Amino acid sequence: MGTSLYESGFYAWANEQAALLRAGKLSAADIANIAEEIGSMGRSEKRELVSRLTVLVPHLLKWQYQPSRRGTLWEASIANTRDDLIDHLADNPSLKGRLPESVEASYRRARREAAAETGLSAAPFPATCPWPFEQLMDEAFWPED
Repeated sequence: MGTSLYESGFYAWANEQAALLRAGKLSAADIANIAEEIGSMGRSEKRELVSRLTVLVPHLLKWQYQPSRRGTLWEASIANTRDDLIDHLADNPSLKGRLPESVEASYRRARREAAAETGLSAAPFPATCPWPFEQLMDEAFWPED
């Protein structure tokens, strides 16, 4: 029953599996699919981290490379995204060990996005992220040209 329910309705399957685990009925639980879903959730949380960084980093690049366009909307977006990242990491503390690779993964996208939004070629932007995660998150950090 567990596998067919898994294939037809995730929400009902997840509730059923949670009830079985809480009741200690491990032999009745759909262990293979539970393991798959837990792994998938971890990958999803890491993708969310990269996605949030991919919002922050292009704004910082634009801040640095287009000083004439700086404004309160960019400031608010940077501050809000930093807050979102703080909240996401508080909910997922195990992601802290994945920060350097997540910054680099986000930077590939961020560099292209900043180039497209500024109308500049990618050439002026560094090939790798010029800032470590701690600096990206520092409220006092506003890159200058």
